[in-house]
Amino acid sequence: MSESALRLLAMDAPLQKQRVTIRLLEPPDSCHNSLWVRLLDGTYDKPFIIDRGVRRFLHFDLDTVQSAMNRRHPDRLSLTYTRKMMAFLLFNPAPARILLLGLGGGSLAKFCYQCLPQATITAVEVNPDVIALRDAFRVPADNERFRVIRAEGAAYVACPSQPKDVILADACDSEGVAPGCGTLEFYQHAYRCLSRGGVFVANLCIEAYGCSAQLRRIRAVFGDHCVTLRVRQHGNVIVLAFKEPGPGIHWPRLEAAAPALKQRFGLNFPRFVRRAQEHDAALAGLQMMSWRPH
Repeated sequence: MSESALRLLAMDAPLQKQRVTIRLLEPPDSCHNSLWVRLLDGTYDKPFIIDRGVRRFLHFDLDTVQSAMNRRHPDRLSLTYTRKMMAFLLFNPAPARILLLGLGGGSLAKFCYQCLPQATITAVEVNPDVIALRDAFRVPADNERFRVIRAEGAAYVACPSQPKDVILADACDSEGVAPGCGTLEFYQHAYRCLSRGGVFVANLCIEAYGCSAQLRRIRAVFGDHCVTLRVRQHGNVIVLAFKEPGPGIHWPRLEAAAPALKQRFGLNFPRFVRRAQEHDAALAGLQMMSWRPH
């Protein structure tokens, strides 16, 4: 289905000086006033689109953005956290099999599909209304190397399947990490789903205390040698963990590889490496302080 064929209810919203249009999965004869009340009080229970100029956003409520797209450049990564999740390319620049947990507006799916033509990509999304909006966000149609499956992410990784070279866990809802996708059991299943040398990437879209708890669970399964990247605008932390972590992260090797990856993919890999080293050093300092005897 093309974007023009997707039937969405459009409402002009006088929220700002700039014209804003909200698009909803509702019949054309729906009462606008009733929908506005539900949107404003937070009781509207479907994902929806907000268009501001050339930018299109996926929302679960009016307070937070789940995904963003530039309609003139739909395959670009508009949000910082999605760009940082692609830091896995520092460790595997040519994965053959990628699993995405959480489709959202399809930003990661589209970028991987466009920039990694050798990869087979499976996106798992539990919410049928999110899947219904895929055409509005120019998500590719299912084909021989791309498919969207309606399933719960934790249940999907619990089932035996062909090993994946990369797992991108971006399963967030309006409350943070989706239920089931932050447990110790989930990380154990994700570990088993990875191929030898595979990379697990998680978007920890939660507050600081919850993030620390998630990091402990990830390290309990994958080991201590994780790479973490903080998303300063929103407080997210991106975590990269490895099926075979080895003796440690070889930062000089990553620094040497980063410029060529930047040229190839158009993402600032040198900055990713610098920020990851800074965050790694900060976390090491906090751990030493927490272990200091009183």
